[in-house]
Amino acid sequence: MSAVRYRITPIHPEAHLFEVELDIAQPAHEGQKLSLPAWIPGSYMIREFARHIVRIEARAGIKAVPLAKLDKHTWQAEPCEGPLRVRYEVYAWDLSVRAAHLDNTHGFFNGSSVFLKVHGFEDESCDIDIRPPSGRAYKDWRVATTLPEAPGRQGARRYGFGLYRAASYDELIDHPVEMGEFALHVFKACGVPHEIAITGRHDVDAARLCEDLKHVCEWQIRLFGEPAPFERYLFLVMAVGDGYGGLEHRSSTVLLCSRNDLPAPGATQMSDAYRGFLGLCSHEYFHSWNVKRIKPAAFVPYDLTTENYTRLLWAFEGFTSYYDDLALVRSGVIAQDDYLKLLGKTVTQVMRGSGRLKQSVAESSFDAWIKYYRQDENAPNAVVSYYTKGALVALALDLTLRGKSRGAVSLDDVMRRLWTEFGLTGAGVPEDGIRRTAEAVSGFKLKRFFEQATEGTEDLPLEELLKSVGLELSFEAAAPTPVLGARTANDGDAVRLTQVLDHGPAQRAGLSAGDVLVAMDGLRVTHASLDALLRRHQPGDELKVHAFRRDELMKFRVKLDAAPLDQAHIAPAARASRAAKDLLRQWLGRG
Repeated sequence: MSAVRYRITPIHPEAHLFEVELDIAQPAHEGQKLSLPAWIPGSYMIREFARHIVRIEARAGIKAVPLAKLDKHTWQAEPCEGPLRVRYEVYAWDLSVRAAHLDNTHGFFNGSSVFLKVHGFEDESCDIDIRPPSGRAYKDWRVATTLPEAPGRQGARRYGFGLYRAASYDELIDHPVEMGEFALHVFKACGVPHEIAITGRHDVDAARLCEDLKHVCEWQIRLFGEPAPFERYLFLVMAVGDGYGGLEHRSSTVLLCSRNDLPAPGATQMSDAYRGFLGLCSHEYFHSWNVKRIKPAAFVPYDLTTENYTRLLWAFEGFTSYYDDLALVRSGVIAQDDYLKLLGKTVTQVMRGSGRLKQSVAESSFDAWIKYYRQDENAPNAVVSYYTKGALVALALDLTLRGKSRGAVSLDDVMRRLWTEFGLTGAGVPEDGIRRTAEAVSGFKLKRFFEQATEGTEDLPLEELLKSVGLELSFEAAAPTPVLGARTANDGDAVRLTQVLDHGPAQRAGLSAGDVLVAMDGLRVTHASLDALLRRHQPGDELKVHAFRRDELMKFRVKLDAAPLDQAHIAPAARASRAAKDLLRQWLGRG
């Protein structure tokens, strides 16, 4: 038996409460310190999971042991003779991929949300007894996790409640757990068992989903080289009416999706929603290498009590965002034209935010904790996404290497070198490690490229780079109507401005985020009528706009602009050299 043992039980699903019992055989003589992480790897924001602990107490035998709260997520038990048992309840009502959720339909948790770290025992193995809720209503519940089953007769059976074992606290919190009545589908990729556990009401063409994911997973495994870095892999999918998200773990991923994102039985065409879901699966799977094992030096090891700063998230999230869709086309799951549409969408997302001209992707990476994960109404004007622009940096680097080497070197080679030097060794990537690795692999001097692409704010030379592989990048207006220069949302039947874009008509007129439009030129504005009202005007027309700001009616004069040319379109060029066509086949071909 391990020196540290956890028992977790859904004691009140209807009240969303897990109970955790933590047994420490020999607590520290000076008093045992315990803490809960403040954030979860892969989601760079302080979330303070300890706020969900409802009550906590400690005992040594029949004697109560006082617990002193040292800070927002740390406790210390008074010195006592062991064993020490700490019992606490965790409120679990966060339907996301990051924390814990429990009701009478299922239970889910990330270990970082429910398991206190026992200081001094972080590197020792621990046992985890996962218990079902009581009552016949839960008799068909099962467990889906990649936590290793404890050895021997006491160990849990696969998909069953019972005893599991983790080699360390880091491993304990890197295996999320789903419990309930889920659908389970299995396939193999490069000989490795892969499972898909789907919770929530849904219907799915399971054979198609497994076949598509098999191709994507095999391509990624072969990109880095067999064997895969795990013995089995689990996709934990929560299907809801409307939702989207994913979080990577060492041998699994947690995915939140709309049930309509899943492939419908009998459907012959691939919907945009299903294509997006495959891209999400591909993204989180690629993280098995890039960020779970190839990681910034700032994350080796993680300090989950505070922010861990790095300027490299553009490589770990951005490069992954580049490869997620690229894996779909290279594995043959989607066609080249579909990939070019997805790539054009990424370009469009970056070009529609003026924040790209103010914040570099390196700055965005460093400030993820306070900006990207805490976006406000001014975000499009102040923030660039290290996901989307990072993907374009990866594209630019890949095409630069392919062009300069005439196809002999690519970003694939850089990723493989990062894997052998950092992923397999466990060493962290230094802040200049991506550039140095790319230079070592290619033999090219790339300092200027990285300075401009990652530390600068100018737009990347995508038109020229895409031309080198026989593709043409063009931009068009998203709509023929003039624009307000603002993003809107429904507020009942009214229209509320959610974001006012830099230098646009709304900002020039003095309108602000949060304003509710009432009328344009004396006509009532509703969600249904806004576009029709704008279609009756031309760029340059001036409108009298009435809007409520808080409870005050205000009047503005808005001079409309033409819709910006910010919707990207990428297509094969009418004329391309044979060399360019060869590079395109090498880039997007299967292999």
